[in-house]
Amino acid sequence: MRKRGFCEFYKDLYWGASVNNKALVKWKLKHGAGQLSIFCVTRALNANDQLDIVHCAFLKQAYFKAHPSFIYGIASSHDEAVDLVLRISQEASMAGLDGRLLDYLESKEKVD
Repeated sequence: MRKRGFCEFYKDLYWGASVNNKALVKWKLKHGAGQLSIFCVTRALNANDQLDIVHCAFLKQAYFKAHPSFIYGIASSHDEAVDLVLRISQEASMAGLDGRLLDYLESKEKVD
C-alpha cells in the first residue's frame, strides 16, 4: 500500500505573499511536519460549506493520513488566508460563477 500523505494540492495553488520557501512548506504539509505560522485554504469537510481555513497543525491528525485534505491555498497568517479566499471569490465572480467557488476552481483546473 502506497503512502498518500496528509494532503493533496491544487494544480494552480494560491500562495500568500509572505510565504517563504514554498517547496519546503509543501513538503512539510505533505509529510505532516510541524510549522508554526502556516494556514491552509482547503475543501470544506462538510456539505454545507465550500472552503475552510485551517491551521496546518489540524492536518497532522491521523484521519488525514487515510483521507488527505485537498489544499487550494497556503498563507502565513489567518488574515492572509482570508485574503486568498477573497481573491478566489473575486476571480469566480469575474468568471460568472458568483458564490460557486468550487465550481470555479474545478473548471479552472480542467482548462489548464
